[in-house]
Amino acid sequence: MNASTIMTSRARMATTIALCFLVALMEGLDLQAPGIAAQGMMAAFAMDKLHMGWVFSAGILGMLPGAFLGGRLADRWGRKKVLMGSVALFGIFSLVTAVAWNYESLVLARFLTGAGLGASLPNLIALTSEVAGPKLKGTAVSMMYCGVPLGAACAALIGALGSGVGWQLVFYVGGIVPLLIVPMLGLFLLESQAFADASGTRIAVGELLFKAPNAKPTLLLWTSFFFTLMVTYILINWLPSLLVAQGFTGKDASWIVLSMQVGATLGTLLLGSLMDRLPTWVMALIIYLGILVALAGLYLCQTLPAMLVAGFVAGIFTTGGQSVLYALAPGFYPARGRATGVGSAVAVGRLGAMTGPLVVGKMLALGTGTAGVMLACAPGIVVAAAALCCLSMLKRGVMDNYNSPDGGTPIAALGER
Repeated sequence: MNASTIMTSRARMATTIALCFLVALMEGLDLQAPGIAAQGMMAAFAMDKLHMGWVFSAGILGMLPGAFLGGRLADRWGRKKVLMGSVALFGIFSLVTAVAWNYESLVLARFLTGAGLGASLPNLIALTSEVAGPKLKGTAVSMMYCGVPLGAACAALIGALGSGVGWQLVFYVGGIVPLLIVPMLGLFLLESQAFADASGTRIAVGELLFKAPNAKPTLLLWTSFFFTLMVTYILINWLPSLLVAQGFTGKDASWIVLSMQVGATLGTLLLGSLMDRLPTWVMALIIYLGILVALAGLYLCQTLPAMLVAGFVAGIFTTGGQSVLYALAPGFYPARGRATGVGSAVAVGRLGAMTGPLVVGKMLALGTGTAGVMLACAPGIVVAAAALCCLSMLKRGVMDNYNSPDGGTPIAALGER
Protein backbone atom coordinates (compact mmCIF):
# COMPACT_ATOMS: atom_id res chain seq x y z
CA MET A 1 0.00 0.00 0.00
CA ASN A 2 1.58 3.30 -1.10
CA ALA A 3 1.64 6.57 0.88
CA SER A 4 -1.18 8.12 -1.15
CA THR A 5 -3.47 5.17 -0.47
CA ILE A 6 -2.64 5.28 3.23
CA MET A 7 -3.41 9.00 3.41
CA THR A 8 -6.69 8.49 1.56
CA SER A 9 -7.63 5.66 3.90
CA ARG A 10 -6.81 7.73 6.98
CA ALA A 11 -8.73 10.73 5.66
CA ARG A 12 -11.74 8.54 4.97
CA MET A 13 -11.57 7.05 8.46
CA ALA A 14 -11.23 10.48 10.09
CA THR A 15 -14.15 11.90 8.09
CA THR A 16 -16.39 8.91 8.86
CA ILE A 17 -15.63 8.98 12.59
CA ALA A 18 -16.09 12.77 12.77
CA LEU A 19 -19.50 12.73 11.04
CA CYS A 20 -20.69 9.74 13.06
CA PHE A 21 -19.47 11.51 16.20
CA LEU A 22 -21.72 14.48 15.40
CA VAL A 23 -24.73 12.19 15.05
CA ALA A 24 -23.81 10.42 18.30
CA LEU A 25 -23.51 13.80 20.01
CA MET A 26 -27.10 14.67 19.16
CA GLU A 27 -28.28 11.16 19.98
CA GLY A 28 -26.79 11.52 23.46
CA LEU A 29 -28.45 14.91 23.94
CA ASP A 30 -31.84 13.53 22.99
CA LEU A 31 -31.44 10.42 25.16
CA GLN A 32 -30.69 12.55 28.23
CA ALA A 33 -33.25 15.26 27.42
CA PRO A 34 -36.31 13.58 29.03
CA GLY A 35 -34.40 13.07 32.29
CA ILE A 36 -33.31 16.71 32.34
CA ALA A 37 -36.79 17.98 31.41
CA ALA A 38 -38.68 15.51 33.62
CA GLN A 39 -39.67 17.92 36.40
CA GLY A 40 -40.95 20.53 33.94
CA MET A 41 -42.76 17.94 31.84
CA MET A 42 -44.45 16.44 34.91
CA ALA A 43 -45.69 19.88 35.94
CA ALA A 44 -46.80 20.85 32.41
CA PHE A 45 -48.82 17.68 31.82
CA ALA A 46 -49.85 16.99 35.45
CA MET A 47 -48.06 13.62 35.44
CA ASP A 48 -47.03 11.47 38.39
CA LYS A 49 -43.85 9.38 38.43
CA LEU A 50 -45.54 6.33 36.98
CA HIS A 51 -46.78 8.31 33.95
CA MET A 52 -43.31 9.84 33.57
CA GLY A 53 -41.93 6.30 33.50
CA TRP A 54 -44.09 5.64 30.44
CA VAL A 55 -42.73 8.78 28.76
CA PHE A 56 -39.18 7.53 29.38
CA SER A 57 -40.04 4.05 28.18
CA ALA A 58 -41.93 5.20 25.07
CA GLY A 59 -38.73 6.58 23.57
CA ILE A 60 -36.83 3.42 24.39
CA LEU A 61 -39.68 1.25 23.09
CA GLY A 62 -39.39 3.05 19.76
CA MET A 63 -35.72 2.09 19.65
CA LEU A 64 -36.62 -1.61 19.56
CA PRO A 65 -38.10 -1.73 16.04
CA GLY A 66 -35.87 1.17 15.03
CA ALA A 67 -32.64 -0.66 15.86
CA PHE A 68 -33.63 -3.94 14.23
CA LEU A 69 -35.18 -2.42 11.10
CA GLY A 70 -32.42 0.17 10.81
CA GLY A 71 -29.82 -2.58 10.79
CA ARG A 72 -31.75 -4.81 8.42
CA LEU A 73 -32.47 -2.02 5.94
CA ALA A 74 -28.83 -0.90 6.08
CA ASP A 75 -27.70 -4.34 4.93
CA ARG A 76 -29.99 -3.91 1.90
CA TRP A 77 -29.85 -0.20 1.01
CA GLY A 78 -26.58 0.92 2.59
CA ARG A 79 -25.50 2.40 5.89
CA LYS A 80 -25.40 5.99 4.62
CA LYS A 81 -28.97 6.21 3.31
CA VAL A 82 -30.52 4.65 6.39
CA LEU A 83 -28.43 6.82 8.72
CA MET A 84 -29.57 10.00 6.97
CA GLY A 85 -33.21 8.96 7.22
CA SER A 86 -32.93 8.01 10.87
CA VAL A 87 -31.25 11.31 11.84
CA ALA A 88 -33.99 13.25 10.07
CA LEU A 89 -36.63 11.18 11.87
CA PHE A 90 -35.35 11.77 15.39
CA GLY A 91 -34.72 15.45 14.66
CA ILE A 92 -38.28 16.04 13.50
CA PHE A 93 -39.92 14.28 16.42
CA SER A 94 -37.67 15.92 18.98
CA LEU A 95 -39.21 19.17 17.76
CA VAL A 96 -42.68 17.61 18.01
CA THR A 97 -41.89 16.68 21.63
CA ALA A 98 -41.29 20.35 22.41
CA VAL A 99 -44.71 21.36 21.04
CA ALA A 100 -46.70 18.34 22.29
CA TRP A 101 -50.24 19.40 23.21
CA ASN A 102 -51.24 16.58 25.57
CA TYR A 103 -49.90 13.46 27.27
CA GLU A 104 -50.81 11.15 24.37
CA SER A 105 -49.03 13.30 21.77
CA LEU A 106 -46.00 13.50 24.06
CA VAL A 107 -45.77 9.72 24.35
CA LEU A 108 -46.20 9.27 20.59
CA ALA A 109 -43.53 11.87 19.83
CA ARG A 110 -41.10 10.14 22.16
CA PHE A 111 -41.83 6.75 20.53
CA LEU A 112 -41.09 8.07 17.03
CA THR A 113 -38.01 9.94 18.25
CA GLY A 114 -36.82 6.65 19.70
CA ALA A 115 -37.39 4.88 16.38
CA GLY A 116 -35.03 7.32 14.68
CA LEU A 117 -32.46 7.06 17.45
CA GLY A 118 -32.63 3.26 17.39
CA ALA A 119 -32.17 3.08 13.63
CA SER A 120 -29.12 5.33 13.67
CA LEU A 121 -26.97 3.44 16.19
CA PRO A 122 -26.36 0.13 14.29
CA ASN A 123 -25.27 2.19 11.30
CA LEU A 124 -22.92 4.37 13.35
CA ILE A 125 -21.34 1.23 14.80
CA ALA A 126 -21.10 -0.56 11.44
CA LEU A 127 -19.65 2.46 9.63
CA THR A 128 -16.94 3.16 12.20
CA SER A 129 -15.96 -0.45 12.85
CA GLU A 130 -15.78 -1.24 9.12
CA VAL A 131 -13.74 1.84 8.21
CA ALA A 132 -11.26 1.17 11.05
CA GLY A 133 -10.74 -2.59 10.60
CA PRO A 134 -10.29 -5.22 13.32
CA LYS A 135 -7.13 -3.84 14.95
CA LEU A 136 -8.56 -0.38 15.65
CA LYS A 137 -12.28 -1.05 15.90
CA GLY A 138 -12.42 -0.63 19.69
CA THR A 139 -10.69 2.73 19.53
CA ALA A 140 -12.70 3.89 16.50
CA VAL A 141 -16.08 2.93 17.94
CA SER A 142 -15.18 4.53 21.27
CA MET A 143 -14.13 7.77 19.54
CA MET A 144 -17.48 7.85 17.77
CA TYR A 145 -19.53 6.75 20.77
CA CYS A 146 -17.99 9.27 23.17
CA GLY A 147 -20.27 11.72 21.37
CA VAL A 148 -23.22 10.12 23.20
CA PRO A 149 -22.09 11.05 26.74
CA LEU A 150 -20.83 14.41 25.51
CA GLY A 151 -24.28 15.06 24.04
CA ALA A 152 -25.87 13.99 27.31
CA ALA A 153 -23.50 16.37 29.11
CA CYS A 154 -24.70 19.15 26.80
CA ALA A 155 -28.28 18.34 27.79
CA ALA A 156 -27.30 18.48 31.46
CA LEU A 157 -25.56 21.80 30.86
CA ILE A 158 -28.69 23.17 29.20
CA GLY A 159 -30.65 22.02 32.24
CA ALA A 160 -28.20 23.66 34.64
CA LEU A 161 -27.82 26.98 32.82
CA GLY A 162 -31.18 27.35 31.11
CA SER A 163 -33.53 26.40 33.94
CA GLY A 164 -35.48 29.65 33.61
CA VAL A 165 -36.15 29.20 29.87
CA GLY A 166 -38.46 26.18 30.03
CA TRP A 167 -38.23 22.42 29.61
CA GLN A 168 -38.77 22.65 25.83
CA LEU A 169 -35.36 24.23 25.13
CA VAL A 170 -33.41 20.96 25.20
CA PHE A 171 -35.82 19.41 22.69
CA TYR A 172 -35.57 22.38 20.33
CA VAL A 173 -31.79 22.00 20.31
CA GLY A 174 -32.15 18.23 19.90
CA GLY A 175 -34.39 18.73 16.87
CA ILE A 176 -32.86 21.60 14.92
CA VAL A 177 -29.20 20.51 15.02
CA PRO A 178 -29.79 16.95 13.68
CA LEU A 179 -31.72 18.39 10.74
CA LEU A 180 -28.69 20.55 9.96
CA ILE A 181 -26.40 17.49 10.13
CA VAL A 182 -28.39 15.51 7.52
CA PRO A 183 -27.12 17.47 4.47
CA MET A 184 -23.57 17.20 5.82
CA LEU A 185 -23.94 13.42 5.80
CA GLY A 186 -25.21 13.55 2.24
CA LEU A 187 -22.25 15.63 1.06
CA PHE A 188 -19.31 14.19 2.97
CA LEU A 189 -20.08 10.70 4.31
CA LEU A 190 -18.86 7.84 2.11
CA GLU A 191 -20.65 4.51 2.04
CA SER A 192 -18.94 1.62 3.82
CA GLN A 193 -16.53 -0.21 1.53
CA ALA A 194 -17.35 -3.48 3.27
CA PHE A 195 -21.01 -3.01 2.39
CA ALA A 196 -20.16 -2.11 -1.21
CA ASP A 197 -18.00 -5.23 -1.57
CA ALA A 198 -20.73 -7.44 -0.12
CA SER A 199 -23.64 -5.90 -2.04
CA GLY A 200 -25.95 -8.28 -3.84
CA THR A 201 -25.69 -10.98 -1.17
CA ARG A 202 -28.35 -11.76 1.45
CA ILE A 203 -28.42 -13.78 4.66
CA ALA A 204 -31.66 -14.82 6.35
CA VAL A 205 -32.07 -13.38 9.83
CA GLY A 206 -32.47 -16.80 11.45
CA GLU A 207 -29.35 -18.15 9.76
CA LEU A 208 -27.34 -15.06 10.70
CA LEU A 209 -28.31 -14.99 14.38
CA PHE A 210 -29.19 -18.52 15.44
CA LYS A 211 -27.33 -20.98 13.23
CA ALA A 212 -24.04 -22.44 14.52
CA PRO A 213 -21.53 -21.00 15.22
CA ASN A 214 -23.38 -17.73 15.78
CA ALA A 215 -26.12 -18.89 18.16
CA LYS A 216 -24.16 -18.89 21.43
CA PRO A 217 -22.38 -15.58 20.84
CA THR A 218 -25.69 -14.00 19.83
CA LEU A 219 -27.48 -15.08 23.01
CA LEU A 220 -24.56 -14.09 25.24
CA LEU A 221 -24.29 -10.70 23.56
CA TRP A 222 -28.02 -10.17 23.99
CA THR A 223 -27.80 -11.00 27.70
CA SER A 224 -24.97 -8.53 28.31
CA PHE A 225 -26.66 -5.85 26.24
CA PHE A 226 -30.00 -6.29 28.05
CA PHE A 227 -28.72 -5.91 31.60
CA THR A 228 -26.01 -3.34 30.90
CA LEU A 229 -28.40 -0.99 29.14
CA MET A 230 -31.06 -1.61 31.79
CA VAL A 231 -28.82 -0.12 34.48
CA THR A 232 -27.46 2.62 32.21
CA TYR A 233 -30.92 3.88 31.31
CA ILE A 234 -32.19 3.72 34.87
CA LEU A 235 -29.46 6.23 35.70
CA ILE A 236 -29.98 8.32 32.55
CA ASN A 237 -33.72 8.67 33.10
CA TRP A 238 -34.24 8.51 36.85
CA LEU A 239 -31.02 9.78 38.46
CA PRO A 240 -32.10 13.46 38.54
CA SER A 241 -35.41 12.59 40.23
CA LEU A 242 -33.70 10.16 42.65
CA LEU A 243 -31.22 12.87 43.61
CA VAL A 244 -34.00 15.38 44.28
CA ALA A 245 -35.71 12.77 46.46
CA GLN A 246 -32.44 12.44 48.42
CA GLY A 247 -32.51 16.16 49.22
CA PHE A 248 -30.45 17.65 46.39
CA THR A 249 -31.79 20.60 44.39
CA GLY A 250 -32.72 20.32 40.73
CA LYS A 251 -29.64 22.34 39.78
CA ASP A 252 -27.43 20.08 41.93
CA ALA A 253 -28.92 17.09 40.13
CA SER A 254 -28.09 18.61 36.75
CA TRP A 255 -24.46 19.13 37.80
CA ILE A 256 -24.22 15.54 39.05
CA VAL A 257 -25.62 14.27 35.74
CA LEU A 258 -23.10 16.49 33.96
CA SER A 259 -20.33 14.89 36.06
CA MET A 260 -21.62 11.44 35.13
CA GLN A 261 -21.52 12.29 31.43
CA VAL A 262 -17.99 13.71 31.65
CA GLY A 263 -16.97 10.42 33.28
CA ALA A 264 -18.83 8.56 30.55
CA THR A 265 -16.89 10.40 27.85
CA LEU A 266 -13.53 9.62 29.41
CA GLY A 267 -14.59 6.07 30.23
CA THR A 268 -15.71 5.45 26.67
CA LEU A 269 -12.33 6.49 25.28
CA LEU A 270 -10.32 4.68 27.96
CA LEU A 271 -12.24 1.40 27.92
CA GLY A 272 -12.44 1.41 24.13
CA SER A 273 -8.67 1.73 23.92
CA LEU A 274 -8.18 -1.01 26.53
CA MET A 275 -10.51 -3.30 24.56
CA ASP A 276 -7.95 -3.42 21.73
CA ARG A 277 -5.33 -4.59 24.24
CA LEU A 278 -6.97 -6.73 26.94
CA PRO A 279 -8.95 -10.01 26.85
CA THR A 280 -12.69 -9.62 27.10
CA TRP A 281 -12.96 -11.42 30.46
CA VAL A 282 -10.63 -8.82 32.00
CA MET A 283 -12.74 -6.03 30.53
CA ALA A 284 -15.85 -7.67 31.99
CA LEU A 285 -14.37 -7.69 35.51
CA ILE A 286 -13.23 -4.08 35.23
CA ILE A 287 -16.55 -2.81 33.90
CA TYR A 288 -19.03 -4.59 36.12
CA LEU A 289 -17.10 -4.29 39.39
CA GLY A 290 -16.83 -0.58 38.59
CA ILE A 291 -20.59 -0.34 38.08
CA LEU A 292 -21.33 -2.04 41.42
CA VAL A 293 -18.97 0.35 43.25
CA ALA A 294 -20.58 3.34 41.52
CA LEU A 295 -24.11 2.24 42.45
CA ALA A 296 -23.08 1.93 46.09
CA GLY A 297 -21.59 5.43 45.95
CA LEU A 298 -24.73 6.95 44.46
CA TYR A 299 -26.74 5.56 47.36
CA LEU A 300 -24.32 6.23 50.22
CA CYS A 301 -22.92 9.68 49.36
CA GLN A 302 -24.47 12.55 51.30
CA THR A 303 -22.69 15.68 50.08
CA LEU A 304 -22.58 17.31 46.65
CA PRO A 305 -18.79 16.88 46.12
CA ALA A 306 -18.98 13.19 47.03
CA MET A 307 -21.98 12.68 44.78
CA LEU A 308 -20.18 14.41 41.91
CA VAL A 309 -17.38 11.84 42.26
CA ALA A 310 -19.88 8.95 42.45
CA GLY A 311 -21.63 10.21 39.32
CA PHE A 312 -18.30 10.54 37.52
CA VAL A 313 -17.38 6.93 38.34
CA ALA A 314 -20.85 5.71 37.34
CA GLY A 315 -20.44 7.34 33.94
CA ILE A 316 -17.03 5.74 33.35
CA PHE A 317 -18.28 2.21 33.78
CA THR A 318 -21.93 2.27 32.61
CA THR A 319 -21.63 4.17 29.35
CA GLY A 320 -17.98 3.16 28.89
CA GLY A 321 -18.96 -0.49 29.32
CA GLN A 322 -21.81 -0.02 26.87
CA SER A 323 -19.37 1.28 24.25
CA VAL A 324 -17.22 -1.85 24.70
CA LEU A 325 -20.24 -4.02 23.89
CA TYR A 326 -20.95 -1.92 20.80
CA ALA A 327 -17.36 -2.33 19.59
CA LEU A 328 -17.40 -6.06 20.35
CA ALA A 329 -20.62 -6.98 18.52
CA PRO A 330 -19.62 -6.32 14.86
CA GLY A 331 -16.83 -8.91 14.97
CA PHE A 332 -19.34 -11.75 15.27
CA TYR A 333 -21.13 -11.09 11.97
CA PRO A 334 -20.13 -10.99 8.29
CA ALA A 335 -20.27 -7.70 6.39
CA ARG A 336 -23.41 -8.66 4.49
CA GLY A 337 -25.29 -9.13 7.78
CA ARG A 338 -23.27 -7.02 10.20
CA ALA A 339 -25.74 -4.16 10.64
CA THR A 340 -28.54 -6.69 11.14
CA GLY A 341 -26.56 -8.55 13.81
CA VAL A 342 -25.56 -5.37 15.60
CA GLY A 343 -29.09 -4.00 15.25
CA SER A 344 -30.58 -7.09 16.86
CA ALA A 345 -28.22 -6.78 19.85
CA VAL A 346 -28.98 -3.07 20.15
CA ALA A 347 -32.72 -3.85 20.01
CA VAL A 348 -32.44 -6.37 22.83
CA GLY A 349 -30.39 -3.85 24.78
CA ARG A 350 -33.13 -1.29 24.26
CA LEU A 351 -35.61 -3.80 25.65
CA GLY A 352 -33.57 -3.77 28.84
CA ALA A 353 -33.32 0.01 28.63
CA MET A 354 -37.11 0.24 28.37
CA THR A 355 -37.78 -2.27 31.13
CA GLY A 356 -35.50 -0.64 33.69
CA PRO A 357 -37.04 2.87 33.83
CA LEU A 358 -40.57 1.43 33.75
CA VAL A 359 -39.88 -0.93 36.66
CA VAL A 360 -38.22 1.86 38.62
CA GLY A 361 -41.22 4.11 38.04
CA LYS A 362 -43.44 1.42 39.54
CA MET A 363 -41.03 0.82 42.43
CA LEU A 364 -40.91 4.51 43.29
CA ALA A 365 -44.69 4.77 43.06
CA LEU A 366 -44.82 1.96 45.67
CA GLY A 367 -42.40 3.86 47.92
CA THR A 368 -39.26 1.68 47.72
CA GLY A 369 -36.99 4.72 47.45
CA THR A 370 -33.42 5.02 46.19
CA ALA A 371 -32.15 2.01 48.16
CA GLY A 372 -34.61 -0.34 46.47
CA VAL A 373 -33.65 0.98 43.03
CA MET A 374 -29.92 0.49 43.60
CA LEU A 375 -30.39 -3.00 45.04
CA ALA A 376 -32.58 -3.99 42.08
CA CYS A 377 -29.72 -3.13 39.69
CA ALA A 378 -27.14 -5.43 41.29
CA PRO A 379 -28.37 -8.87 40.06
CA GLY A 380 -28.51 -7.69 36.45
CA ILE A 381 -24.93 -6.48 36.65
CA VAL A 382 -23.77 -9.90 37.87
CA VAL A 383 -25.62 -11.67 35.05
CA ALA A 384 -24.18 -9.30 32.41
CA ALA A 385 -20.67 -9.88 33.73
CA ALA A 386 -21.12 -13.65 33.67
CA ALA A 387 -22.41 -13.56 30.07
CA LEU A 388 -19.47 -11.48 28.90
CA CYS A 389 -16.98 -13.78 30.65
CA CYS A 390 -18.61 -16.80 28.95
CA LEU A 391 -18.38 -14.98 25.64
CA SER A 392 -14.65 -14.52 26.14
CA MET A 393 -14.18 -18.29 26.38
CA LEU A 394 -15.95 -19.08 23.11
CA LYS A 395 -14.18 -19.69 19.87
CA ARG A 396 -15.60 -17.34 17.27
CA GLY A 397 -16.97 -19.60 14.57
CA VAL A 398 -18.27 -16.72 12.50
CA MET A 399 -16.40 -15.34 9.53
CA ASP A 400 -14.01 -12.39 9.59
CA ASN A 401 -15.28 -10.15 6.82
CA TYR A 402 -12.83 -7.29 7.18
CA ASN A 403 -10.55 -9.12 4.76
CA SER A 404 -13.18 -11.23 3.01
CA PRO A 405 -16.54 -9.45 2.65
CA ASP A 406 -18.41 -12.55 1.57
CA GLY A 407 -16.94 -14.72 4.32
CA GLY A 408 -14.16 -17.26 4.38
CA THR A 409 -11.61 -16.63 7.12
CA PRO A 410 -12.39 -17.78 10.66
CA ILE A 411 -11.36 -15.26 13.29
CA ALA A 412 -9.40 -16.02 16.39
CA ALA A 413 -10.59 -16.95 19.83
CA LEU A 414 -12.11 -13.93 21.54
CA GLY A 415 -9.96 -14.27 24.61
CA GLU A 416 -6.78 -14.57 22.53
CA ARG A 417 -7.04 -11.54 20.36
